[in-house]
Amino acid sequence: MVEEVTVSLENMKLIKEKEETISIHEEARLPEIESCNLSLIGKFLTCKPFNKRAAMATMRRVWGMLTGLQIIEVGTNLFRFKFQIDFDLNRVLKGSPWCFDNQLLMLKRWQKGMTASNVKLDCASLWVQI
Repeated sequence: MVEEVTVSLENMKLIKEKEETISIHEEARLPEIESCNLSLIGKFLTCKPFNKRAAMATMRRVWGMLTGLQIIEVGTNLFRFKFQIDFDLNRVLKGSPWCFDNQLLMLKRWQKGMTASNVKLDCASLWVQI
């Protein structure tokens, strides 16, 4: 059975005649783009595996946002934190650095044109006690 499915999938080809273009009008995209304005992109600075569910639950509790925060994994170890109001977003951003299991969570405010493949998280604020 598995071999039959594998062979069928290998023989599938997409041809130009079967392609369909779906156009989305600017009016339909505008609400989605506006909703992204209340988003932070974040990445845990780690190479080791971690419990993503526990990390997200911990961040919700620490930020005091058990409701009203949508967390979506948009790439490998890359998350989108979607807030409902600007005040909460700024409070989280200004309250950094944040960490989970001794791993730094790097955050950056979403900008128009930003995708999971081109996001650059290249700086972080740290507290140092001397």
